[in-house]
Amino acid sequence: MSDTEISHPLFAAVYDPLVPEERLFAPHREYLAAGLTGPVLDLGAGTGASFPHLRGTDLHAIEPDPHMRRRAARRARELGIDVEIRADRAEALTYDDDTFDAVLAGIVFCTVDDPELALSEVARVLRPGGEFRFLEHVRDDGWRARLQRAIDPIWTKTAGGCHLTRDTAATFVGHDAFDVIEIERVEAGITPVRPFVRGRLRRRA
Repeated sequence: MSDTEISHPLFAAVYDPLVPEERLFAPHREYLAAGLTGPVLDLGAGTGASFPHLRGTDLHAIEPDPHMRRRAARRARELGIDVEIRADRAEALTYDDDTFDAVLAGIVFCTVDDPELALSEVARVLRPGGEFRFLEHVRDDGWRARLQRAIDPIWTKTAGGCHLTRDTAATFVGHDAFDVIEIERVEAGITPVRPFVRGRLRRRA
């Protein structure tokens, strides 16, 4: 894991104006939050896009980019939601083992330095039987995959550390701490940020 500070002020400033969150992602964020009431960790809260869907939970969040974190904190205040937003990286969570009933990742694993380590941290802080729920964009097929590979280096530098070519679903399904409840490919997004996968994993006892 890199010790370099995560700081993308321009990306944080333009994210909400440029990303059509309600049209593209709100139904999927509802899916992530459905039925949750207990302690929940929003892993990589960004500007707080999932917060409106998580009312009624004991909400906790991390966001390592200070510019994103300030925007998330402002959104929480506007919504009247009480949430502590820690500056943790996903690979080094400052929570005790078996803390949460659910951990949510909404467009997060494209940016983490070490997805395997981050997923192991998710498993550590989840209670046995708890759920990891996710919505992530992944590598596409055919000409779109070739385009993603070609532009990934510059995209990563300009889009907040986002990688276009990760096979995140395989990382999730292959981790031995989890059983798969469901996972599906979602034809959402616009090239080069498409397709998406969403799903639920259960922490093994």
